[in-house]
Amino acid sequence: MRELQPVNQNVILDVSEEVSEQKTAGGIIIPDTAAVEKPKFAKVVALSNIEGPEIAVGDVVFYKEYSGTEIELDDGKFLVVPYADVLAKLVETEEI
Repeated sequence: MRELQPVNQNVILDVSEEVSEQKTAGGIIIPDTAAVEKPKFAKVVALSNIEGPEIAVGDVVFYKEYSGTEIELDDGKFLVVPYADVLAKLVETEEI
């Protein structure tokens, strides 16, 4: 089994896409190749040796657009980004 291990203060994010057909209200199917803005949220799958990280493996984070390098490995799609390009962490809160 192969495993990606980040180095030099990088983070590996899982950006595998769910394949689904999108339709307009009129029933027209929008192909995957259409210019659709992708969300910049991804799940953290690995961290390099970073002192006092604010994120952990399993967290869902928001990252900079056009950041990192995409890698396809073992039927998955991953993004290696610098730790500094992770902008926010998605946190569940209770309603008041």
